[in-house]
Amino acid sequence: MSRLLAELEGFRFRWSDFPPLTHDLPGTGGVVRVALEDFVVREVPLYLPSGQGSHSYALVEKRGLSTRDLVVALMRLGVAEAEIGVAGLKDKHALTEQWLSVPNRYARVWEELGKLDGVRVLETSRHSNKLGIGHLLGNRFTVRIRQTNPTALSHAQAVVAELQARGVPNYFGPQRFGRFGSNAIDGLRLIRGEFVPGGHRLGLFFISALQSLLFNHLLRLRLKRGLYDRVLARERAKRHDSGGLFVVEDALESERVKRLEISAALPLYGKKVKLSSGEAGGLEQEVLDSLGLRWLDFVRRRGAYRSSRVLLREVELAQDDGLRVSFMLPKGAFATSVLREIMKADVDSGDSDDDE
Repeated sequence: MSRLLAELEGFRFRWSDFPPLTHDLPGTGGVVRVALEDFVVREVPLYLPSGQGSHSYALVEKRGLSTRDLVVALMRLGVAEAEIGVAGLKDKHALTEQWLSVPNRYARVWEELGKLDGVRVLETSRHSNKLGIGHLLGNRFTVRIRQTNPTALSHAQAVVAELQARGVPNYFGPQRFGRFGSNAIDGLRLIRGEFVPGGHRLGLFFISALQSLLFNHLLRLRLKRGLYDRVLARERAKRHDSGGLFVVEDALESERVKRLEISAALPLYGKKVKLSSGEAGGLEQEVLDSLGLRWLDFVRRRGAYRSSRVLLREVELAQDDGLRVSFMLPKGAFATSVLREIMKADVDSGDSDDDE
C-alpha cells in the first residue's frame, strides 16, 4: 500500500478504533437487523401539530426506505424540495415513524405517498409552520438482538446500569460514514482541493463526516485520559435538560457532571467554532496534529458544539427470541452507540441514514 493510500485509510471509520465506555463488562454478542421489524424507530416530536395553520403534517411509517426516499417521492408528486419539512433522518433498514410537512396546497400528496410500497400514512394534521431539522426531542428505539449468549440479559442489565450512571459516549455511528466507512476520506479530499463527485450538497455531507470523525477521535482521547466525566476550565459545557451552552468557570461544575446534569461540549469546527482555549484546546490541537488537520479546514461549515455524553432513558430489557432492548435517546444520538456497548460487537454496515 502506498503512503498516500495508507494515510487515507486512517480516515476510514471503524468501530474498533473507538473503545466503548463499558469495555470491562462482558457483552451479549448477537446480531441485529435480521428482519426490518428487529429495528424500530419512533420519532419523539418537539411539538405536535395544532390542527390549524398553513402547513399540512403527516405521521408516516416506512419500511426499508430512507427519509430521503420519502422526500424524493414527494418531489416527484410536485412538491419543491425546499417546501418539504422533516425533523430528522431515519434509518433505511428499519421500521420507522416520523412526521413530515408540506404547504397546505399540497395536502393531497399524502394519499399518493401512502400508495407507495413500504409506506403508510398514519395520521394527518395542520400546523402554523414548516417542520424543520431538529424539531424533535429524540427517538425511541426497540431493537431485537438475535443469537445472543445464554447470559445476555444479565450482561445487558450490568451495561445499562453503567450507562445510566455515567452517560453514553456520544460517538457518531457508522451511518454518518457511509457503507464502506469512507465518507470522511472524501471530506479530506475536498478540503485538500481535490474533485469528489456528488455535487455541493453531498460535498458538505462529506466534510460533515470529517468533522464527525475528528469529534470521535477527541472523545476517544478524553476517555483515554480519564476526562470522560469531567469538564475543564474555560471549556464549554452543555446542559442536558435545556441543551444550553456555557463556558465553565468554576471547578465545582465537576459535581454537576457526576450528577449527569451537564457534559463537556466538544467542537465540530467551522467558521463560528474555533479552537478552544486552555487545557481543552491543547487536547483538540493534539488530535488535529495527529490527523494532519487544522480548524481552518472546516470554514465551509458553520460549526457547532456536541455533547460528549447523552442520557439513556426509558430502558426496557426482555428475553424475547433473543434480547429485546428498548430505550430513548435525544436528537442527534446514535442507537448504534448504545447497542455496541451492550453487544460488544460492531453494529451496522453503515449503509443507512442517521438515527437522529
